[in-house]
Amino acid sequence: MGRCPFVLEHYYRELLNFCLRKVRDRDTAADLAQESYARVLGMQRAGKVIEQPAALLKQVALNAKIDLDRRAQLRQHEDIDALDEAQQPASPQRLQPEAAYASSQTVQAYLATIEALPPRCREAFCMYLFDELSNPQIAERMGVSVSMVNQYISRGKIACAARKQELDHGE
Repeated sequence: MGRCPFVLEHYYRELLNFCLRKVRDRDTAADLAQESYARVLGMQRAGKVIEQPAALLKQVALNAKIDLDRRAQLRQHEDIDALDEAQQPASPQRLQPEAAYASSQTVQAYLATIEALPPRCREAFCMYLFDELSNPQIAERMGVSVSMVNQYISRGKIACAARKQELDHGE
């Protein structure tokens, strides 16, 4: 993909299907896809280089689903306006500008780690991580053994674990 801007519309059907698998409701999936596009487009307009748009859109969609689930949990409880100010929940840390920026930096760090994997390893790891395919399905698509897929996925997990350790220790 390189560093040139991407056209988000190319990923809509894939993202919508991904969201549909997560929520099993077409309208909710469409809302999640739209929210994801808005967030990623905002990142792109802010000058962020987006090297793996499909992966980022899916990660943002997962975060949007978590937001949706949390809002649904709040709706199942008392009316928030009826609570005393001290009882009202604080704004989530991830909505604060610094936290949002740090989160986008973390996503970019993981995407860079995945991008640095050897091509076949990256391909298998992305199918496992983002497409949620089983190892035998990946092996069939790639024309390799399940053992080879296991090795690719292990290598991807190890690389991401090492990146996590770097991020956790501020290196």
